[in-house]
Amino acid sequence: MQITETLARLVAEALESVQTSGALPAAGDVAIKIERPKLAEHGDFSTSLPLVLARTMRMAPIQIAEAISGAVPEHEMVGKVEHAAPGFVNFTLSTAWLQSQVDVVRKVGGAFGSVEVGSGKNVQVEFVSVNPTGPLHVGHARGAVIGSSLANVLEAAGYDVQREYYVNDAGNQMRVFYDTLYSRYMQAAGHDVPLPDPAYPGEYLQELAADLLNDLGDNAVSKDRADATAELAPEGLKRTLADIRRVLELLGVTYDQWFYEGELFRTGRFEQVLELLEDSELIVERDGAKWFAATKLGLEEDIVVIRSGGGGPTYFGTDIAYHHQKFFERKFDRVINVWGADHHGHVARMNALMQAFGIDPDRLRIIINQIVNFKDDGESVKFSKRNNVMVTIEELLDEVGADACRFIFLSRSPESHMEFDLGLAKSQSSENPVYYVQYAHARMCSIVRVADERKIGFDSADLSLLIHERELDLIRRLIELPAVVERSAERLEPHHLPHFAMDLAKSLQRFYESCRVVSSEPEELEISRARLQLVDAARVVLGRTLGLMGMTAPERM
Repeated sequence: MQITETLARLVAEALESVQTSGALPAAGDVAIKIERPKLAEHGDFSTSLPLVLARTMRMAPIQIAEAISGAVPEHEMVGKVEHAAPGFVNFTLSTAWLQSQVDVVRKVGGAFGSVEVGSGKNVQVEFVSVNPTGPLHVGHARGAVIGSSLANVLEAAGYDVQREYYVNDAGNQMRVFYDTLYSRYMQAAGHDVPLPDPAYPGEYLQELAADLLNDLGDNAVSKDRADATAELAPEGLKRTLADIRRVLELLGVTYDQWFYEGELFRTGRFEQVLELLEDSELIVERDGAKWFAATKLGLEEDIVVIRSGGGGPTYFGTDIAYHHQKFFERKFDRVINVWGADHHGHVARMNALMQAFGIDPDRLRIIINQIVNFKDDGESVKFSKRNNVMVTIEELLDEVGADACRFIFLSRSPESHMEFDLGLAKSQSSENPVYYVQYAHARMCSIVRVADERKIGFDSADLSLLIHERELDLIRRLIELPAVVERSAERLEPHHLPHFAMDLAKSLQRFYESCRVVSSEPEELEISRARLQLVDAARVVLGRTLGLMGMTAPERM
């Protein structure tokens, strides 16, 4: 049970006790919130319940606080309970209990921080899902990091998580891609075949076409355009997706499922779902096109699902079938889509779609991640290399590395615009938060190695010796991780992780500066052992935090 849950239960028992005794009047059901006070002198946790009850009970909140605080049952976790003006009940954690948590962390090990709020519910996190028409550019990196880290957090919170990439292999953009690939293939074979209009003009397709000619030969040259394109397309798609997969893995991103849009048509699901909506009079025909009647569900305008003139399904049209498949065939309890800023206008229509399906809209959550601006040496960096194609994720990784990318992209909430400082990300100094956090982990590993070299065993230690302010503050920080995981999972906000990591690294720095850990002096041996256990627990917690962010936890730097 979380600390806050335990304290809330104790407050509830105290409230029931004073109401039963007649010291306080009945007040009905009330939510008990346990929070951290703004000032450290007010304890570790606090509740403002007396302020909430004051109107109902028609009493001064300080009187209510005094009655509740005096009735809180004894518990090993609680060292002191106090009431404070204007109406707070403040809790200070027991020193003995805090000391015992060092052993708890070490015994739980790499699973420390896990909670069970998910209760095994199955959740799908779909992210990136870029059209497979070329390399991933830097604009896709933030969503990749947010989605993969969120999936990690949800797993740690007890959810059964599936990570999915939706491959748009059946739309108009892919037709343009295949037409361009054919032209480039013919050009590579020495034939003057102009690019289609529209076309993908970047270098990537020139390189891909040359590779296909080299690997597959020139058999397609003698075929008509349709047959040649049909021959080249599958291999072009396969190689483009392989490159996307490779680059994402360099960023620390992997998937459980790659779902192909074409399956929606091959299985007939697209037609079946449209028929269901037609039966509900939510598909209308107008101007030669088919429309989703979103105005019947409260939106200001209807949405095209099949274009006029044989233009085929729109993105929203296939999204209808795709999300029906997620909820009704694969039966996900929740679906989370991480989309780019250009999809902001799609949120309302997806909520309307959930209504049309008879599904609680809260079961679908769309996270919009905003644009990232890059700077270097204080100057804005414009990515426009190679015929105006955005610089790729791979080039960014070559510049700063995967760990820096992940930490920095995670450091702000998705809806916030952010600046990525390339110079800072590459610096090997404490000003760089990535370096600072990873160095803190490496330092803890180094301390443990020194103890091992000096043959100072610390599997058993007297943890009651940990009474220094910095030691207890560090323990308080370590045991926050389960609450951070729970909050991140419930709010779908993985950006709490890098902030926790920084706070923990700062606590470690203060501890390290104030408390000598390894000592060979006989009179200091026992405190060394206790502090080594604390260091080892800190290593566990910081390592787990880095892992949840998808980062490495270096043992040497």
